[in-house]
Amino acid sequence: MIETVQLREVGPRDGLQMTKTILSTEQKLEWCRREVAAGIVDIEVTSFVSPKIAPQFADAAEVARQALAIEGCRPAALVPNLKGAQLAIDAGIKSIYFVISASDAHNRANVRRTTEESLEEFRRIIEYRDAHSGERAWIGSGVATAFGCTIQGEVPEKRVIEIAAALAAAGADGINVADTVGYGDPRQVRRLVKAVMDEVAPLPVACHFHDTRGLGLANILAAVDIGVRSFDASLAGIGGCPFAPSASGNVDTEGAAYLLERLGLRTGIDMSALMALRQDIERWLPGEQFARGIGLAGLPKR
Repeated sequence: MIETVQLREVGPRDGLQMTKTILSTEQKLEWCRREVAAGIVDIEVTSFVSPKIAPQFADAAEVARQALAIEGCRPAALVPNLKGAQLAIDAGIKSIYFVISASDAHNRANVRRTTEESLEEFRRIIEYRDAHSGERAWIGSGVATAFGCTIQGEVPEKRVIEIAAALAAAGADGINVADTVGYGDPRQVRRLVKAVMDEVAPLPVACHFHDTRGLGLANILAAVDIGVRSFDASLAGIGGCPFAPSASGNVDTEGAAYLLERLGLRTGIDMSALMALRQDIERWLPGEQFARGIGLAGLPKR
């Protein structure tokens, strides 16, 4: 039996948070519709953050509302705090992500809180969700800078595991181990992600890699080897972190899909449709840096 691997598209959120061009609401929705048509249904469509901080997401509520109407789409949103979670839940989003950095210095730069303060905020979000009437929202949390930090430097693996355990104890529905600045290597991935999986079992563990130093796909392969079956990726590899200047380059969705399919795993993705969408994304975002690899070289002839 062929195993299925989930690729979660984060381009409309992570990919757009630092672009010079701000896409229109309709362009964002076209992106989502075409991703779903290409077989990717789990899409992080926006972030409920102050438009003063991220004007790219000033239309968050409208994008969320219309994405929910796309047949087959399972839209998710990133939230930085309780207010963002309240807005996301009010908009009807049923899949919410919250991120805590394992680097206290990065967490302070990113959300102006210590890591412990962010853990308290996450507990408040869970309490709000549990007290809210209606369908229960799925809330996952990422552990950012899990493999190192451009501000702090080395991040102790013990600290990453402790934060993952605290998030699980607080009520997280899933944990995402994130290499925010692209420091991770396959040996680290096997060791640290396996330790997190063991610590938070039976919660699902996903991974979010950057290709900043060329190891993004190798890290996905390492994570697959230890049993991870869910990965974040961004079409054309766009995205980064405003508080980690060298963190450009998410793992590209098309490259990840190609790798996983070549490994004999099923993604359910129509590669030709995805590559056609990439061409339009490049046209919509002039002057941005895009991943090379399969997106540039094209699919092999059959």
